[in-house]
Amino acid sequence: MRKKRKKIEVFDIVLTIIICFIIVITLYPFLNVLAVSLNDATDTVKGGIYIWPREFTLANYKQVFSGSSKLPLAFFNSILRTVIGTVTGVIATAMVAYTLSRRDFIFNKAVTLLFIITMYVSGGLIPEFLVVKNLGLINNFAVYILPGLISAFNVIVMRSFMDGLPEALYESAKIDGANDWTTFYKIVMPLCLPVIATIALFIAVGQWNSWFDTYLYARGNASMTTLQYELMKIIDNASSNVDVNNPLLQNASKSNPQSIKMAITMVATVPILLVYPFVQKYFVTGMTLGAVKS
Repeated sequence: MRKKRKKIEVFDIVLTIIICFIIVITLYPFLNVLAVSLNDATDTVKGGIYIWPREFTLANYKQVFSGSSKLPLAFFNSILRTVIGTVTGVIATAMVAYTLSRRDFIFNKAVTLLFIITMYVSGGLIPEFLVVKNLGLINNFAVYILPGLISAFNVIVMRSFMDGLPEALYESAKIDGANDWTTFYKIVMPLCLPVIATIALFIAVGQWNSWFDTYLYARGNASMTTLQYELMKIIDNASSNVDVNNPLLQNASKSNPQSIKMAITMVATVPILLVYPFVQKYFVTGMTLGAVKS
């Protein structure tokens, strides 16, 4: 009995060490970026910054959000597109998933097959650009919302969850005189909270991290710039200080590209990172419920 306990204790110790090691190597890049962003720019050039700033300062963040920078506007646009895109995306995805989950929808299999095909076959970038252009979405804020409003993967995930709901719920609602809209909003949606939170997280992260659509469709309108797009430009130009059009890199005496790049990375990462604790309890449930049928 004592030998068994010792074996269990040794296993727990080894497992704890392994987990701690994984935590350290996972957190180190984030802590390193944070330390460099909070360190004096001139001192950072010397190197040797790991997980703690050697000369603490907020000057890098002050310069990022200075009046000459586009970052405040870009930050606002990123928040706006994330909120609007997430809300509309969840609603549209839920409506399509509900339709496909209904057994009395005669085109159920055909439409589902079409959705699955789009996950593996794409029309390509040029046809997509032409469609967006012909719809009049170039330099239009709607280009951030409409083209990616519905994702086939998200529809399949939500539909799988809805398939797991008891058919008796729909039958009882129908007997009580509820139509499809009433059943959808008052019965199905409240029961789908876990998968809704999961899909909302997927969409929000995608919207927040997106920059390529800004580059393709909105770079002609300076008022539509986004945080990730500005970050991409900083990273692209971080190898030199000669970009006269970039106010963040003009004054090399006060900053260096590395410090500015790390500061913007933190600004772009932290807001969406703060969302995870609020949806974490729903995430695993939303991804697994409905995936296994008995």
